[in-house]
Amino acid sequence: MGKFGLVSLAAIALCACEDSSSNATEPVPEKIEGATDVSQHGIDLGDYLSSSAIELPLSSGSNVLVSSDSEQPISSDDTEMSSGGVMPKSSSSRIVPDLSSDSRPPYSSSSKMNPPPESSSSKGPAPHFSFYNGADISTVQEYERWGAKFYDVDGSEKDIFTLLKDHGFNAIRLKTFVSPKAQYGYAASGCDHDAEAYADKDHIIAYAKKIKAAGMAFLLDIHYSDNWADPGKQIIPSRWRNVKSSDAMADSVYNYTYDLINSLKQLNATPEMVQIGNETTPGILIHVPNSKTDCWGNGVDKASTAINGDMGTSAGKANAGKYFKAGIRAVKAVSQNIKTVLHIESIRKTNTVDWWMNEIFKNQKVPADVMGFSAYTAYGDDKPDKWNSLFRNLISTYPNLEFIVAEYNGGESDNTYSYDGSRKKAVDMVRGLDRWIGVFFWEPTLSGAWGPALFDWDGPNMKANKKAFDEYKVEF
Repeated sequence: MGKFGLVSLAAIALCACEDSSSNATEPVPEKIEGATDVSQHGIDLGDYLSSSAIELPLSSGSNVLVSSDSEQPISSDDTEMSSGGVMPKSSSSRIVPDLSSDSRPPYSSSSKMNPPPESSSSKGPAPHFSFYNGADISTVQEYERWGAKFYDVDGSEKDIFTLLKDHGFNAIRLKTFVSPKAQYGYAASGCDHDAEAYADKDHIIAYAKKIKAAGMAFLLDIHYSDNWADPGKQIIPSRWRNVKSSDAMADSVYNYTYDLINSLKQLNATPEMVQIGNETTPGILIHVPNSKTDCWGNGVDKASTAINGDMGTSAGKANAGKYFKAGIRAVKAVSQNIKTVLHIESIRKTNTVDWWMNEIFKNQKVPADVMGFSAYTAYGDDKPDKWNSLFRNLISTYPNLEFIVAEYNGGESDNTYSYDGSRKKAVDMVRGLDRWIGVFFWEPTLSGAWGPALFDWDGPNMKANKKAFDEYKVEF
């Protein structure tokens, strides 16, 4: 999301911050929101790799940051591909990925080879889900660490998964950062979330196991940054900032993605869908922090033209396409049945949507399975009825794609919602469209400029708001 609430868990207080606007060096049909001066969050890649990083040469002649005892360099020629209940470890506990012969990525980010075939993924959600009615609950892990409990509208205590399922939700979305404890990361020292490396690999695995134990579907949202990636900024992770070429960056994307998804698979927590980037309207892996960059990523510079994926330039478009493909290849190398998702925002700007999708899918030929959108009434996207025309046009323009609303709320303005049924209407409208396979409510425990939460604070705990959940009422 490009408009996030900052959470001060110790005080259990909430605030919100918004994006600013972006600058592109090559004209696009409409100005893309966000760019360099925006607020957001981050993560630490030190939890993915060991702490000693070195540069090793690749056979392609480029360099990629690797760990001396973990990530292995692999060559790249950028050949195009066709179309449980246990609390996570503390931030000081780091995992080094197992790159034994059984788990090492068998293909480079640009390999012509396809992974061993599995049964083809059918159109639509996984067989046991007719439609993904989801929620992004990434922040809940932080609340739970501070002892927060959840209560349903009738006052009964439930875990978050049972409570959401009882109101018709069947899918969970989680964000993940590369190295949240790194400087300028989401959990950097001195920032609001510095108690633990929230949203790192360890925490994602812990919560993914809970999702699967609850019998719910899982969408993993990979930000490819140490902090929030959104239309205002796409900050290159700290461990990749010395990379000198787009081939090496693509290999970094591939190795990181493969390790993360394969680790989930080995623990029977394979996602049904994996999002390659978050609100990547301006591109992906574009920016680097500077001495003025704050905890939320405000104030950044563009990385060199050789590596940034800024879609405002010709070189950046090619780089962005390369990085998206690398992430997709890595996911498919783990399982061809996982659906890969791309994600942008500002659906009201139909010219920008058309420009972006034409560039990525037709010009760059990125072979994603699903296209996702953020849809926020409070940010000018209007109400679900107004989305219908765009959504139907996309069905006819892209007959091989499926679609989701990756984020929505329904609030009309800052923390304001009239409880007019718009939230449920978003679900019903999307469910009625061909090849639209799901919607995900963004952070039901957070209120802010995007709209109110589905829960209210009751001391240190959260209680389901009856008016909010009545819109999702189902027959049991």
